[in-house]
Amino acid sequence: MGPGPLGKIVAELNDALAKRTLDGGLGRLTARVLAEGPGWSVSDVLCTAGPHDRSFEERHPHFFIGLVVAGTFQYHSASECALLTPGSLMLGNAEQCFECRHEHGTGDRCLSFAYDPEYFGRLASSGGARGRPLFQGLRVPALPALSALVADACAVLSGAPRIGWEELSVHVAAQSVQLAYGLGSESRPVPPNSEAAVAGAVRTIERHPDAPLTLASLAQEARLSPYHFLRMFERVTGVTPHQYVLRTRLRNAAMQLSEGSARVLDVAFDCGFSDVSNFHHAFRKEFGVSPRVYQVRSA
Repeated sequence: MGPGPLGKIVAELNDALAKRTLDGGLGRLTARVLAEGPGWSVSDVLCTAGPHDRSFEERHPHFFIGLVVAGTFQYHSASECALLTPGSLMLGNAEQCFECRHEHGTGDRCLSFAYDPEYFGRLASSGGARGRPLFQGLRVPALPALSALVADACAVLSGAPRIGWEELSVHVAAQSVQLAYGLGSESRPVPPNSEAAVAGAVRTIERHPDAPLTLASLAQEARLSPYHFLRMFERVTGVTPHQYVLRTRLRNAAMQLSEGSARVLDVAFDCGFSDVSNFHHAFRKEFGVSPRVYQVRSA
């Protein structure tokens, strides 16, 4: 089988990084508007910056939510810092100053959803928020509740949509509010060397999600003890390494199924599942339906 939608998304980022290396230029950020309407827009944002590129402070007049689809980066506000990984959400309030840095690797790709404050306020209210909407934290980690949303977004980006951009923007805003309210930053900062190790592990998982990735092998690559690596990984990403690998494989499987032509058995094996019954069980638990039903609904 050829690369699935997730593989295509990552490959496009890798192509941009290879071109930067060939040209010998500085890292750059490119944003391509994919869709927009009254009060909202969504852009494909591809960044080729790395550890030696200068970061710049930014401020936008709108609320924004960045859905990370490839790569990792550090997201800094005036008082907080968080590592963003694939499957997580970057949260920004209107007029909030921030910087994005790539201290642990080069390049990332995000779907950036922007909302006018008044429009976002209405969406936040429908999502359960009371009063003036303000994100209290910088991110929502790659939680199980986001898996279907992330798979839908990546499928639309790769040209195999199950949902329209406007509908997706509404779901992203409402679900982000529901998950982010009450989330604060980790009270103790993560040591920089541990954050770098976790970022490296995330990129390994992203490059080879179907490989036999174990806690021991990832910890060895990170040069940490399994116990310390597990603790740091969960603090940085919000989930365990096993959960992160499983969720990455399931998102990739969902996007391959959304293309409609692949056999469920082939998708399971292609995405790193050696036991089809385990794949069916994990997929149903993550997405609420069987792989076959998901595929039929995506057609």
